[in-house]
Amino acid sequence: MDIDRAVAFLREHHRAVLATTRADGRPQLSPVSVGVDDANRVLISTRETAIKTKNLLRDPRASLCVFTDRFFGEWIQVEGVAEIVRLPAALDLLIDYYRRVAGEHPDWDDYAAAMQRERRVLARITIDRAGPDVSG
Repeated sequence: MDIDRAVAFLREHHRAVLATTRADGRPQLSPVSVGVDDANRVLISTRETAIKTKNLLRDPRASLCVFTDRFFGEWIQVEGVAEIVRLPAALDLLIDYYRRVAGEHPDWDDYAAAMQRERRVLARITIDRAGPDVSG
């Protein structure tokens, strides 16, 4: 599957499971909501203290299985390298992420305060591979 086709799927479907690598090499899986920015990077809001964030800071390789709201049916896998953007630089990116995934927030000041309180960061993944390419 080409990356453009995967990005188109990601723009419409926001439910995913993120796989990162633990320090001992085993996978760590997290359910996440995903968006895509104008540079076709995957966006994920998470906390600075989350295990997935710590894993990505140590080993930035990430894999995502993205699926429809129905769960069974069409799905894609994307892989790439993540960067973590921390507050305060992350705030405008987190607002953009929210708009892409959920639309307008009823109170942006409250949202910004929650992002600070929860120590939110934005994980931004540059896709370098997408699939599946075959089914069986």
